[in-house]
Amino acid sequence: MKFLQKCLLFSLTLWAALVMFSIRANAQSENDLTGSVVSLSRNSLTVRSEAGQYQLFVIESTTRKPTTLMVGSRVRVISVAGDEPGVRIARNIVAAGTTDTDQNAVPPEVRRVEREIEREARRYQLGVRAGIALDPELILIGAQMQVGPFFNSNVFFRPNVEFAYGEVTALFSLNPEVIYRLPITARRGVWSTYVGMGPGFNFVHQDFGATTGTGKRVDFSDFHSDVGLNILGGMRHRSGVFAEIKTSVYARPSPTLRLIIGYNF
Repeated sequence: MKFLQKCLLFSLTLWAALVMFSIRANAQSENDLTGSVVSLSRNSLTVRSEAGQYQLFVIESTTRKPTTLMVGSRVRVISVAGDEPGVRIARNIVAAGTTDTDQNAVPPEVRRVEREIEREARRYQLGVRAGIALDPELILIGAQMQVGPFFNSNVFFRPNVEFAYGEVTALFSLNPEVIYRLPITARRGVWSTYVGMGPGFNFVHQDFGATTGTGKRVDFSDFHSDVGLNILGGMRHRSGVFAEIKTSVYARPSPTLRLIIGYNF
């Protein structure tokens, strides 16, 4: 039990530290840049300035922009700093004519960040997960799907299945969970934190075996199913990697704590 308490305390401390790390300063000065659009998508905009520098902007739902905008357009972008170097959040985009551009000249690093932003913005995502469960101690693997947002730009439905195996315990868990992205960072920022909850349908098989003095083996097996409440918190990188802490209540003998890492494609 002391080991479980230490793991829980460490996990909560780590998650709190990650949350604090992800919070960016609210007081940000605006920047004004005029240049030519060299790359454009629904969620990002790359502009080449008059000095020949490339700047990547994230387009959010609150960004004001022209109805029609295309590669080659000359624009003026008012923005604030993002939570990573070289990426800014566009607040207002104003068209200012057209010009010729070379899309192939966009630096590879800028292209990589553009792809990450587009992946993060997908409405449907599939992922894999793995980790450990405590009380009882198990190794788990699983898969998940994320759909959304629904009703709010920060609410997602994320059903997942988990298979866990231990010395005497095997677990299959179906978890139709809902997560809420904490709006303390930009929606397309490099890091985002979330909390969530949902029911957990758990099916547990426990098998205890012993050898008698006559050399015969005696097995004691038990199958148990329950419905618990999952409460979770986690942090996700824009590339798709995430780390998560989940506890289940009203779910004995299912694990009371799960430490999970995973990846969304």
